[in-house]
Amino acid sequence: MKFLNKWKNWRILLLCFLLVSISKFNTAQIIQSSQNHLDTLIVAAKEIINSARYCALITTSLTGEIHVRTMDPFSPEDNMVIWLGTNSNSRKVVDIQNNPNVTLYYYDSNGTGYVVLSGKAQIIDDREETTKRWKEEWEQFYPNREKNYILIKMVPEKMEVINYKLGIAGDPVTWQVPSIEF
Repeated sequence: MKFLNKWKNWRILLLCFLLVSISKFNTAQIIQSSQNHLDTLIVAAKEIINSARYCALITTSLTGEIHVRTMDPFSPEDNMVIWLGTNSNSRKVVDIQNNPNVTLYYYDSNGTGYVVLSGKAQIIDDREETTKRWKEEWEQFYPNREKNYILIKMVPEKMEVINYKLGIAGDPVTWQVPSIEF
């Protein structure tokens, strides 16, 4: 009888060990799968962003009016931060100073998808940064570059991605778009 009780205890311990091992394995698989999904969405987003020449910057004015502007952004950084150049006297600067919540919308003109980035924008007036982030084709727009050229740094909080070429599409029933929260 004592032998049977020890055998039962041993089986219970073995079963617990196996269950813990399996749950750790499944958790690791889920984490790895989730990371792969995030990496795939970021790659898909960067492909769309880099193929789109322009994006739309969407801001909100002090009175609540929505403003949309076509912008010529820089390529996203690894963490998906987007930099944009602008005139220090533009309305978008005032909008962002009053309400830093902005949205960037990129559309691939080949129809392969789009990216929406929502987050916080900051106005950056730093000569080192503006020198680093400059496009020669902008020369005509900034005759007094040292005085009027500043940057908008957009730090995303959420990103939605559709990239049909890579098989990333919305839910067929709800149209819910694959997304990432940063």
